[in-house]
Amino acid sequence: MHRVLADERIASFEGALGRTVIKRAAEEVFGRARASGDASYDAVIAGLVRRLEDVHRASLLPVINGTGIILHTNLGRAPMAAAALDAIVALGRGYTNLEYDLGTGSRGSRYARVADALNDVTGAEDSLVVNNCAAAILLVLDTFAKGREVIVARNSAVEIGGGFRIPDVLARSGATLVEVGTTNRVYIEDFERALSPRTALLLRTHPSNYRIEGFTHDVQPRALAELGRRAGVPVLEDLGSGALVALEEFGAAHERTVQEAVADGVGLVAFSGDKLLGGPQAGMVVGAAPLIARMRNNPLLRALRVGKVTIAALGATLQCYRDGSLRERLPVYRMLGATLDELRARANAYLEAVPRAKIVETTAFAGGGSIAQAAIASLAVAVAVANPDRFAARLREHAPPIVGRIDDGRVVLDLRTIASDEDGTVIRALSASE
Repeated sequence: MHRVLADERIASFEGALGRTVIKRAAEEVFGRARASGDASYDAVIAGLVRRLEDVHRASLLPVINGTGIILHTNLGRAPMAAAALDAIVALGRGYTNLEYDLGTGSRGSRYARVADALNDVTGAEDSLVVNNCAAAILLVLDTFAKGREVIVARNSAVEIGGGFRIPDVLARSGATLVEVGTTNRVYIEDFERALSPRTALLLRTHPSNYRIEGFTHDVQPRALAELGRRAGVPVLEDLGSGALVALEEFGAAHERTVQEAVADGVGLVAFSGDKLLGGPQAGMVVGAAPLIARMRNNPLLRALRVGKVTIAALGATLQCYRDGSLRERLPVYRMLGATLDELRARANAYLEAVPRAKIVETTAFAGGGSIAQAAIASLAVAVAVANPDRFAARLREHAPPIVGRIDDGRVVLDLRTIASDEDGTVIRALSASE
């Protein structure tokens, strides 16, 4: 065992995995080698290296995203700004005033640490942060609608990624779903007719990854908010994507912003932190102060609360909106805003280093349930190989792994989602497999 652990091929894993994990893996490999009758040193080392590589790949690793999907859920959605990462390090390494009021010397509120920034950026009266958008919706329903009815347009009773279904969430919260309208046409009168003494909420949801086109009609959010005011029933809008700026400025299709929902008079607006907002995983609810206050007093909030690391990252991300630096500092908007000329200039380095590579026009997407089906013109490096599946697998085995897609028998890496400082790594990986 001592000789194996000292072997440089094995010792190189110690920094990432630790000696205990390596010893456990070595014992497994020794056992298999004895059982197979091939317990030679070289066979043991080769088997142990393979085992340790598998263990390492199963842990959380940085990945280079060449898929062209900016908010790729499987790859962790939005990369965070350097300022957010700096805040995590600065505030995560020691104690903070997370729930301590430095003025009075008594207990404070963790939610107050980012409330001013959220209210300032969104224009809302008050706000609350929980651990993701699904938790935000659950908290709203538990606070206002348990044992009561929630009216939803039939075209809003959607399912998004991970099997998250609006009807199922309503049922789990103890609320009763009341669907109105038809799949393609819904009117404000449909909501009015469904109102009853048991109505707790009027719910509007983001369509996520689908669109209904053609012979359609939908209720405008402002009209729904006005109906809610007249009936004394709060309106909840699940925006999901968390857009806080006009995406047209970045050459993308329009996505309804949180500020638009607040301006329309929607009482409660829920959205994610790790999508178009460009921050950490979190769920925000902004809106009318009395409604937020009721949610803050719900005991369920304790099970859904966020910690100092999330608050630190979210606060630093929101500061990019407050000072107008989001285009330069938030990776999501650097990617969205990159011009084809900028991508083409980077592509030249790939052509020079990888002879069989070609630059092709392609289509990128925002992803994350945002601006569904809206294509974003992009450029990609395409490599034609005899076995594209094996070639793509080798790229995923690289350190760090490089994830692309296979298109028309070629391995394609979209430059829009590859950071410029990752170009050298990708070029070396492609050159090594020439």
